[in-house]
Amino acid sequence: MSSPWPTLAACLCYAICAKKIGPSFMANRKPFELRNVLVVYNLAQTIFSAWIFYEYLASGWWGHYDFRCQLVDYSRSPKAMRMANTCWWYYFSKFTEFFDTLFFVLRKKNEHVSTLHVIHHGIMPMSVWFGLKFAPGGHSTFFALLNTFVHIVMYFYYMVSAMGPKYQKYIWWKKYLTAFQMVQFVLIFSHQLQVLFRPSCQYPRVFVYWIAMHGFLFLFLFSDFYKARYNRSGKKKTTNGLCMTVMEDSCISKNGYKHEEGSVPNSYASSAADAFVRRRPVS
Repeated sequence: MSSPWPTLAACLCYAICAKKIGPSFMANRKPFELRNVLVVYNLAQTIFSAWIFYEYLASGWWGHYDFRCQLVDYSRSPKAMRMANTCWWYYFSKFTEFFDTLFFVLRKKNEHVSTLHVIHHGIMPMSVWFGLKFAPGGHSTFFALLNTFVHIVMYFYYMVSAMGPKYQKYIWWKKYLTAFQMVQFVLIFSHQLQVLFRPSCQYPRVFVYWIAMHGFLFLFLFSDFYKARYNRSGKKKTTNGLCMTVMEDSCISKNGYKHEEGSVPNSYASSAADAFVRRRPVS
């Protein structure tokens, strides 16, 4: 955390590998069969997200924090250090989500690795780094609390989906997962912006605006996907290049048409990916 450069270098390396090196490496190779790997990966991500969610609750959001205005505790108290530690693990989770894209590339699902997907996953670690560095706790960690809860549900969904067709009858609620993510964004920007109506709240406004902006952006993208995916008849062009999440097996690709994949979904991102959310639609 002493310097932003390692994080920035990792983000740039991810983007180059996702768009250039990875597809070139797989160009003359057969796609990998990763069914078992995906089951294990999604199970691990589900458990990891559940633990981070619990730590956010235990560090403040379960009765200790004020939802209206919560300043950052910069002391070395056990509670403050536990929250800072949880924020670090949330930051770390943005790197584990890079595997979502890796699995797309290894399975030669390059149409899913849209520019928007890569941008979302590529900027998330850098964005979270600044929050962790300067505000490791307080009001804006609410978005991470919500995001990790969404990731619990999302990765569980993709774990079941990766287990094969006989289990997919239990995940009939895919449509509602997108709506669930959209509700997340509304709660995120509403929670952030209400601080602006509380002049006495001294929480840094730069983080309020930054996170609220992410909430608005991804609400727009997810709602655009939702309308294109569920409220249309026949093929209808769209331009956002999103899948419902980073592991969606049915998405709107960069060329604007829906792709139906009969194989196992890849993993967000999220997002998106995620603060904040995972793209495709995740954070």
